[in-house]
Amino acid sequence: MFCITRMAAAHCGKQWQRVVLAAVFAIAASVTHAGYTTTKYPIVLMHGMSGFDRIGAIDYFYGIPQSLRDGGARVFVAEVSAFNSSEERGEQLLQQVKNVIAITGAQKVNLIGHSHGSHTVRYVAAVAPQLVASVTAVGGPNKGSKVADFVNDNLREGSWLRGVAASVANALGQVISFFSSKPGYEENAIAGLLSLTSAGSAAFNAKFPQGIPTTSCGDGANVVNGIRYYSWTGDRVLTNIFDPLDAPLGIVAPLHGLFVQNDGLVSVCSSKLGRSLGVYSQNHLDEVNQTLGLVDIFSVNPKTLFRQHANRLQSAGL
Repeated sequence: MFCITRMAAAHCGKQWQRVVLAAVFAIAASVTHAGYTTTKYPIVLMHGMSGFDRIGAIDYFYGIPQSLRDGGARVFVAEVSAFNSSEERGEQLLQQVKNVIAITGAQKVNLIGHSHGSHTVRYVAAVAPQLVASVTAVGGPNKGSKVADFVNDNLREGSWLRGVAASVANALGQVISFFSSKPGYEENAIAGLLSLTSAGSAAFNAKFPQGIPTTSCGDGANVVNGIRYYSWTGDRVLTNIFDPLDAPLGIVAPLHGLFVQNDGLVSVCSSKLGRSLGVYSQNHLDEVNQTLGLVDIFSVNPKTLFRQHANRLQSAGL
């Protein structure tokens, strides 16, 4: 129907506004209605290096836990050493997973790890597969990070600079622990750094290969030992001019190599684990809705990705 008079045009415009608004609300309702994120097993979120669960009003996964809970999910946010080896962090997480299972009465959990959290959740799934329903890596350096390689190569073992840098990082870890809600864990920045190098990740993968692709940039096995493996990541660095942490990511991004897709700290190929769910216009911090939600406004919102994934787990009976 055409709007050929001024009055008809005004009426038509209002009608189209109603149609558009109805469509927007319908889409919003489809991803936020009660039960949309309700999974069979609780979701446990695992932070990366230098991370925390919550400091004051700031979530590491900024706004994501509440967004999942609004749709019916049971969500727990773990906290382990800010800086330590993948295995040590994994042991700390394993104890928290057991606590979640004891509290909820659930038989298993769905683990989602960001950055170094990917190694951490993979460790738990490997050593206690009976406790894990799914593993999801978000921006995980599953085959290592060229940034970690660069830092390790330039902070020579035994040098005073390496010692000073490690001391500063360990002190930062203690500060983070003090201001977050969990008791302090031992911090070991050098062990954490070595875990995220290409060589360190290769050694970790040799012991815990579940879900790791056998090709350089393909998908890995989606199901191993009855556990489903998933991953997603970002491939942009400068995404919001108001985010002060975009610039530092932009400085280190070229370390991955010319024309290599990466999120600033991790290459797209290194992030692959199990079934790859997509590559988005996000940098390494955007993947967890940081800094304070200053992400690419033209790309899918990080909270939406987590909600959609919870619904995916629900559909899989997890």
